[in-house]
Amino acid sequence: MESLHPSVFVGVLILAAIYVYAARRARRPVTRGQAAAFAGAMITILFALDGPVDAFEDARSFSAHMFQHLILALVMPPLLLLGIPGWMLKPLVKPRPLAWIAGWVANPLVAFSIYNGFLVIMHFPVVFDIMCRNDDVHIAVHLILMAVGVIVWLPLLSPVPEMPRLSYPAQLLYLFAMLVPMAAVAAPITLADKVIYPWYLEGPHPFGLSPMADQVLGGLLMWVGAGFYFIGVFTVIFFRWARFDDRDQPIIDRPGLQLVTPRVGLRRA
Repeated sequence: MESLHPSVFVGVLILAAIYVYAARRARRPVTRGQAAAFAGAMITILFALDGPVDAFEDARSFSAHMFQHLILALVMPPLLLLGIPGWMLKPLVKPRPLAWIAGWVANPLVAFSIYNGFLVIMHFPVVFDIMCRNDDVHIAVHLILMAVGVIVWLPLLSPVPEMPRLSYPAQLLYLFAMLVPMAAVAAPITLADKVIYPWYLEGPHPFGLSPMADQVLGGLLMWVGAGFYFIGVFTVIFFRWARFDDRDQPIIDRPGLQLVTPRVGLRRA
């Protein structure tokens, strides 16, 4: 059950080459953390689209398909944004028209709507069935999913001021809001009393699961799995916020510390 797509490997090589070329031409350093995050993003793409996950998806595993989509939308984009230095992206958003578009796309309401609107549309039975039966449509959906995934993470991880990040409290609210549309899509799939997508009724399934059990498992991955993922990110941001406040708090206002006024002796005339 092998699933090898040379186009995926070529695409990843092109992205890596552009990254290395931009760094060398600018003669500016890329930190080890940024390089590791970018490499992680590329490896994630290969893992999701050119390996066993894609093979199981091709073998009519709905749960593998949902796992693949979660990786492309929730794991790869934050790694990509963490891996791109601000100076590398800034020339692309410096021209005024592009700066306006970038700022509009990074608006949290717009980013939230674009991503979740596409999430809803792609899970309509008619759209999903066409995607499963047409390779070109399937590739296009994956590319769009990664693109809107990057957009939805911009309010949290944007590397340039033209696309400003939300404050820490607003980031927490944004993540909490992300749970709602995910549940709205996953719950009907998980709780359905029949198989929603005909594609999964037309052949055998891996793992020995029935199409119905596979659908429930896929829905739970979206609903519970993605929920725990967002809660994990929520926790990381909360503790970063706590450290930020503690670091920037004036010493005289910190609990447990007292302001000591030095005694200054006055000399007599």
